[in-house]
Amino acid sequence: MLLVNKIPASQLCQRMHPRAEDIRGSYFRDMTAIIHSSPYRRLKHKTQVFFAPQNDHICTRIEHVMHVATISVTLCKALGLETDLAWAISVGHDLGHTPFGHTGEQIISEFLKDKGGFCHEINSLRVVDHLVKDGAGLNLTYAVRDGIINHCGEKFEQYMEPSPVPNDPASIKTRTFLPCTWEGIAVRMSDKIAYLGRDLEDALKLGIIKFEQIPGSVKMVLGSSNSDMINTMVYDAVSNADRIGKIGFSDRVYEAMVAMKEFNYRNIYHSDALIRYHRYIDRILRTLWAYLSEIFDKYKFDLDKYMNEQTICAREFSGYLRKMENFYRNIEKSDDYVISDYIAGMTDTYAIDTVSDLFMPRQFNRMI
Repeated sequence: MLLVNKIPASQLCQRMHPRAEDIRGSYFRDMTAIIHSSPYRRLKHKTQVFFAPQNDHICTRIEHVMHVATISVTLCKALGLETDLAWAISVGHDLGHTPFGHTGEQIISEFLKDKGGFCHEINSLRVVDHLVKDGAGLNLTYAVRDGIINHCGEKFEQYMEPSPVPNDPASIKTRTFLPCTWEGIAVRMSDKIAYLGRDLEDALKLGIIKFEQIPGSVKMVLGSSNSDMINTMVYDAVSNADRIGKIGFSDRVYEAMVAMKEFNYRNIYHSDALIRYHRYIDRILRTLWAYLSEIFDKYKFDLDKYMNEQTICAREFSGYLRKMENFYRNIEKSDDYVISDYIAGMTDTYAIDTVSDLFMPRQFNRMI
């Protein structure tokens, strides 16, 4: 069955600010803008599931987005959809993720509970629309922005089809919306396909689980390796789209996916190892939040005064404020999210180094 977007191509390609297109095409241009941005580069030092991995064989956030991209493009090739759009949504979908994966997201969400919490999907749109390029944003197309904010991979719908009416990405505040393009749906499904098997694979390598623990139904239906699982789920999604006109999974494959998800949550995401890790990350992020809130309340945008702190953290935070002052003061006209924007943009290693500096300043180290 032919999958056709209901929203006109002219609307899907609209940008927040008019811009003449070039030979690359709108969506390929968006993809290149994203991969040349600093938030994309920082993904290589952000946790996917396992904290600050030094092991080259353990998945990082940047590898995850590339896995999502290759899977979604495969789906789109098979279904006759726009592959450049799938690439752009995929490489941009996690730009707003915090350091330390979903653990970091939960902690920052607690800090912002009086403002409705923190959601990395919403923050990813905030990054591409406003925070990147010193507050200028990337001026992406509507279809890419819509796909980024509505990519939620934690919900496990069996089938999906696009929203029949256009979304307003800037007004979305919850995970209850669906993308308005088939390519966005393909990315959302690919997010699940990408992380289920890979997280299982990494947990096996780290000794958190044993192969014998994996449910027999999962191995029998999906396969025994991550590559087998991806292959099974992709082919199943393609055949079901041809059969029912939606992107999703057969009952047999879907039931195995849900079983694997439940196994992963019980034995990996809620394992003792990751619970212990949560406590360390909680201390790191609480320390950063308390210190940055204290000095920002004291100095606001009086930037030279941050030098009084004699910490690298204060100096670099003042540099961030200098670049972003126009955005917070004149565009957003609020400083409610200064601290969360700054911390969410950190890599794992930068957050750890910053906290280390607060307890033992490097300047002092050089004096003794």
